[in-house]
Amino acid sequence: MYWRYLEGELRKWLVKPYVQILFGARQTGKTTLLRKVCHEAALWIDLADPAERSRYLSRPGTLIDECLALKKSETPHLIVIDEAQSVPSIFDAVQYLYDKEKTRWLFVLCGSSARKLRKTGANLLPGRAVYHHLYTLMASERPFPPSIAVQHEKPHSVIPSFSSQDDVLKEMLFPETDIITRLAFGELPGIAVATEDERARLLKSYALIYLEEEIRREGLVKDWGAFVRFLQLVAAESGGITNFMGISKEAGISVPTVKSYYQLLEDMFIGFRVPAFSKSARKYLLSTPKFYFFDTGVRHAAAGLTPDRQLVHAAPGRIFEQWVGTELWKRIGYTQQGTLYHYRTKGGAEIDFIVETDNRLIPVEVKWTELPTEKDARHIIEFIKDHPDKAKDGYIVCRCLRPMQIYEKITAIPYWAI
Repeated sequence: MYWRYLEGELRKWLVKPYVQILFGARQTGKTTLLRKVCHEAALWIDLADPAERSRYLSRPGTLIDECLALKKSETPHLIVIDEAQSVPSIFDAVQYLYDKEKTRWLFVLCGSSARKLRKTGANLLPGRAVYHHLYTLMASERPFPPSIAVQHEKPHSVIPSFSSQDDVLKEMLFPETDIITRLAFGELPGIAVATEDERARLLKSYALIYLEEEIRREGLVKDWGAFVRFLQLVAAESGGITNFMGISKEAGISVPTVKSYYQLLEDMFIGFRVPAFSKSARKYLLSTPKFYFFDTGVRHAAAGLTPDRQLVHAAPGRIFEQWVGTELWKRIGYTQQGTLYHYRTKGGAEIDFIVETDNRLIPVEVKWTELPTEKDARHIIEFIKDHPDKAKDGYIVCRCLRPMQIYEKITAIPYWAI
């Protein structure tokens, strides 16, 4: 069992009288994590099983009967429901039981899609539930080799409130790997422990079989061919400015359909939007968001590309930017403090990411270089001048060996130190 950052948070909340809801994309390790944390569950319901799903769909009250049959005890009975979104009405049953005797049962609900819940207006247990999101692996869970991460001092952290667990045994972490491997194959746990010759095929299966299975099962898309075209286009443009009209023309579908498909990817945790930064005195800021896939390996496969190291060597900069962006997104998600933006003016000034946290604005530029210069920081310099009260410093994430001061208030840091 490998260590996951969310494990400590889950254990902390499992002793409190609330319903725990864990969301995340398929194969990010949700069930594995729950098997580890909730191994003493009195009742484990897997709604991914068609027979189980049919049983609860036909009679959601079955859960009430099964829970009431458990004898009362001094400690609450732990009830785990996997793929809970498959039976939205089961949330009503959980609320009934929680409101009846909230200390008799401890519910943990897990799901890989919020689409059906949102569309059906399912009861998400307001005031009774604590929500968690399990992401793909972070650098703290899957370290870089010591020969790469020359950590002679405490690493910088772009997310000030984020810190990894320093006392985790090395044997509990996922296997060490280099940046090229991460950019080529992504950070899904199953891919991280697979052999390199298996990874490309597994990712293609994920992009085709899993997505089709998940979407068809929930009846989310009527025209599968049109969605596949959309998926390939969006994956190829991952990290770029969202262009609804352009995607509409190339995929041969309406703009409203394009927008609904983007929302579908977000609901399934396959992608996320990075809104444009607008809190500036500067005029002529672009307001269109960017869209990123949640994982570089899945992105390659969904775009119809073969994930491998050669793909990265051919065009490393853009993939590197996506990896840094997803790493920041995951850390912000886990800490639940801060917002991720991108910055671009009509005049061409652009900063890859703006992290807003603790009343601070932190500009972050991503460069695939070992020797960053003041020129790489020119847009960050201007941003700090325009926001003197909140923007105290900025970063360039690159491949330098150690942190480097390249301009006043601007530090270049290695990718392993973010």
